[in-house]
Amino acid sequence: MLLLTGVAPAPWKAATTPAAGADPVVSEHFGTPVTDPYRHLESLDDPHVQAWLRQQADASAAIFAAIPGRESLLARIRDFERAVAFTVTQPQRLSSGDIFFLKQAADEDVARLWVREADTAADRMLIDPDTLPRANADQHVAMDCFSASPNGRHVLYTCAADGSEQNAIRVFDRRLGSHLPDLIERVETVYAPPCWLDDGSGFVYSQIRQLDANQPEADCYRFTQARLHRLGTDPTHDPHVFGSESAGSPPLKALDFPAVVITPGSAWAVGQVRHGDETDLTLYAAAVASLGDVDVAWKKVCDRRDAVLSFAVAGDAILLVTTGGPAHAVVRVDLAAPAFAEAETIFAPTDMVVETVATARDAIYIEAIDHAIRRVVRLPYAPAPSDRAGASAGRARAAVVATPPDEPSATIAAARADVPGVLLKTQSWIRAGGLNVFDPQTGRLTDARLAPEGREPPEWLTFTETIVESHDGTRVPLSIIHRADLVRDGSRPALLEGYGAYGFTFPMSFTPHRLAWLERGGVIAVAHVRGGGTFGRAWHHAGRRTTKPNTWKDFIACAEHLIAEGYTSSQRLCGQGRSAGGILIGRAVTERPDLFAAAHIGVGCTDMIRFETTKNGPPNIPEFGAVTEEEGFRGLLEMSTLHQIRDGAAYPAVLLTHGINDPRVAPWQSAKTAARFQEATSSGKPVLLRIDYHAGHGLGSTRRQRQEELADIWSFFLWQCGDPDFQPASGDHE
Repeated sequence: MLLLTGVAPAPWKAATTPAAGADPVVSEHFGTPVTDPYRHLESLDDPHVQAWLRQQADASAAIFAAIPGRESLLARIRDFERAVAFTVTQPQRLSSGDIFFLKQAADEDVARLWVREADTAADRMLIDPDTLPRANADQHVAMDCFSASPNGRHVLYTCAADGSEQNAIRVFDRRLGSHLPDLIERVETVYAPPCWLDDGSGFVYSQIRQLDANQPEADCYRFTQARLHRLGTDPTHDPHVFGSESAGSPPLKALDFPAVVITPGSAWAVGQVRHGDETDLTLYAAAVASLGDVDVAWKKVCDRRDAVLSFAVAGDAILLVTTGGPAHAVVRVDLAAPAFAEAETIFAPTDMVVETVATARDAIYIEAIDHAIRRVVRLPYAPAPSDRAGASAGRARAAVVATPPDEPSATIAAARADVPGVLLKTQSWIRAGGLNVFDPQTGRLTDARLAPEGREPPEWLTFTETIVESHDGTRVPLSIIHRADLVRDGSRPALLEGYGAYGFTFPMSFTPHRLAWLERGGVIAVAHVRGGGTFGRAWHHAGRRTTKPNTWKDFIACAEHLIAEGYTSSQRLCGQGRSAGGILIGRAVTERPDLFAAAHIGVGCTDMIRFETTKNGPPNIPEFGAVTEEEGFRGLLEMSTLHQIRDGAAYPAVLLTHGINDPRVAPWQSAKTAARFQEATSSGKPVLLRIDYHAGHGLGSTRRQRQEELADIWSFFLWQCGDPDFQPASGDHE
């Protein structure tokens, strides 16, 4: 174990990075003036703004290159990742026994699409993204999602260039070994992955509108439409089957996301409506055979007030995860005559929070959260109606799928209504685990032999689960990964990360590159703050809109715990949040700058007053609030890092990273926040802006990009924590 000797970070000259030049714009909201000193940086096409961004990016790159330990740290990150021969994600099984999956070898930058053919048990690569068309040689293309037709002959997939998430559907014919001419642009896949018809003749998908040149980008997600494509036909003539432009469709609002879900073996299609980024769904049902008809009859299954989080279809029934109670529950509704008020509760746990439900040929499989651990519960299909006894009988029939003792957390990797059993991913914070087949006949897990076997964790590695009391007495779970021989004397660098939005919960998981930090004696901690879903809907709603301060206050409480318990000290504590987690870390730093040595804000939401003007801003109103409403404005101002930065405050070192092609959080959010921190801080510590010109929000980045970014972030942290191996020589960074 490498020991720190308490070296002070090498001094920093703020003049290293160019000043943006403030040009204040003042707006008034409900009687409150709000100053925006860097509004001009929102004009990313302006040559002066482009030049400033390049100067910031070049200055940051030069500084990272001057940190002496960076290259050796990058080498260790690569060593640990190369030790895993390949990774497998998104496995899909067909009733034929064929298994499709994305596979990325240790020396490959992006994942390829493979199939394991049942008749030969051999693996065959189908699609290599490196061979797909691109605008220029500097671009890279990455696959987003894929789906095989029920008979396995065709595979549709989506891909985009340079992390832009501007996804297009292409279709590959396995029999011919070539692509079909079918090509569909502007496909929405986050909430609406494409679904095949049972006969494989076509598929349903959701498409984002094409904006005119004079339309604001904030209109991008207005009036998204679900459409039906038949193979071999012109996609421009694809009929609208669900959405505001579809005949027979229920009325939808402009920012609703419509999608159609088709389940193998069911005659019913589900019309799913997501209301922006709200978690509560509205669902409808119609006969699959009627899709595209002018008189299609969509019947309402549930509304927003019914608090349905997720669903799955089994024949003529739909299974809904409802979040009305503390632990959530699974209820059953008849699709032929849906009536939510008469829904039958089939599973209502008392000690776990149900999150998702899936159907297989043999049973219902339920994924639930148990603090940091995820459990998978198998619930056999109900007996005859006369034998039913409601939720208590469901609990009696249900059984948690047993996992290996050293891999307690399980997630459903693949389930299909016409295939028995499921594929499960099992792991822990310190063990990679593997992909396993659950056999309903034996009740046992066996290695699917799709991915390398989980390697034994280093014997020096362990983790601790604890509970921290927050500012208002709420008990917040905290997961701490560290060396078993850690001496808690406050001398270790610690990385505390959190998110706290959309009800998302950090799953217990292992990533090999973490070992490069941990082997040096560093600590990694995950704060399960409010705004996430650790304890269900109430936990989520206790950290959004006007209750959002709980998110960063929970994070601060976890930081204080790490310091009080000797895991680290304020001189060596580094905080991190990405995307919506940028609110968490940005406000933690601005509220308690004394707690942190350094902070990383990755593709972060940091200007919440102007977020609604961006492409992805309007769909986020349900989560964060509307600036046009007084209560919403007050909440947004409070959570907006940019507007909470105070002149003369002694802020820790701050690194902001962003991909220039980010479609979810506009890069100017990081630009404006970096400029404001650089102007305001009195600590003399660095504030850097790292821009990747071939990346977006992180999805679609190459392995090399992720490794380089990680080496920059951790080198920056270790420099600021005083690690003697990461101190630039005098003048190297001035």
